[in-house]
Amino acid sequence: KAVAEKAAKIAALPTPIQDLLCDMIHVQGGTFQMGSNGGRVRERPIHTVTLDNFKIGKYPITQAQYKAVTGKNRSHFKGNDKRPVEYVNWHYAQDFIQQLNELTGETFRLPTEAEWEFAARGGTKSKGFKYAGSNNINEVAWYYRNSYNRGENDPNYGINPVGLKAPNELQIYDMSGNVLEWCEDWYDGNYYKNSPKNNPKGPTSEQTYRVLRGGSWNYGGNECRSASRFRIRPDDTDENDIGFRLAQTP
Repeated sequence: KAVAEKAAKIAALPTPIQDLLCDMIHVQGGTFQMGSNGGRVRERPIHTVTLDNFKIGKYPITQAQYKAVTGKNRSHFKGNDKRPVEYVNWHYAQDFIQQLNELTGETFRLPTEAEWEFAARGGTKSKGFKYAGSNNINEVAWYYRNSYNRGENDPNYGINPVGLKAPNELQIYDMSGNVLEWCEDWYDGNYYKNSPKNNPKGPTSEQTYRVLRGGSWNYGGNECRSASRFRIRPDDTDENDIGFRLAQTP
C-alpha cells in the first residue's frame, strides 16, 4: 500500500520534477586519487579517497525544475527552461532541496566535494580524462571560448540548455563548464590537505566559504577540469554562473 501511495504521489507531480527523479545516476562506490598536483595550490596534494555508493543528478537543476518546486526563477539567462538555474546561492539551493523532499518524500541533498569529483572523473569507469568525459573540452563543456567569447548576440552566449554536450563515462552531463555547482562542504584548505580517506564530508566547524566545482560558461578551460576547486560565500547571490545538481544516499 505504501509503495502504491508513493507512486500515486509521484505521478501527480509536475513533469519537470518527475524527470528529475528519473534522472538520478547510481554511482558505484570506489577508491580514486582526488585532487591535482599540476593545478592551483587549492587542488593539492593528490590524496586517496574511498566513497560508498551514491546517486547524483544526470544534469544540473534546470530552470523548469526550480520553478516547479519553488514557483520562482532567479536566473539571469531566461527564455529556455532547459537551461540550468543560476543566480542561486547555497542557501537557495538548500531551500529548494527542502521543498523538493517535502513534495516527493525523498532525501535529496547536495553532493559532497569528493562525490562530485569522483562522479566528474567517471567513477569506477573513469578513463582518466582531464575534463568530465573528454580531454577535448569542446566536446563536453560550455566555457569561455565557445560561449562567453562569442559575445552577447550569439545564441551560445551565456548559460546553455543541459545535455547538449557529450556526457562522461557515467552518462552525466555538464559537469565541466556551463554553471559552477555548489557542494555541501565548507571550504577549508587544511581539511582538504589532511582529508579523511573514507567518505570525506568537509569541515564540521563553520567556515567563511562553501565549495564550488566544475567551472562555467565564462571560465577558461583550465578552470573547467574535474580537479578544479573554487570557493565563495554561501550567501552570495550576485553570480549568473552558479547552479547546482542533486545527490542522494541510496
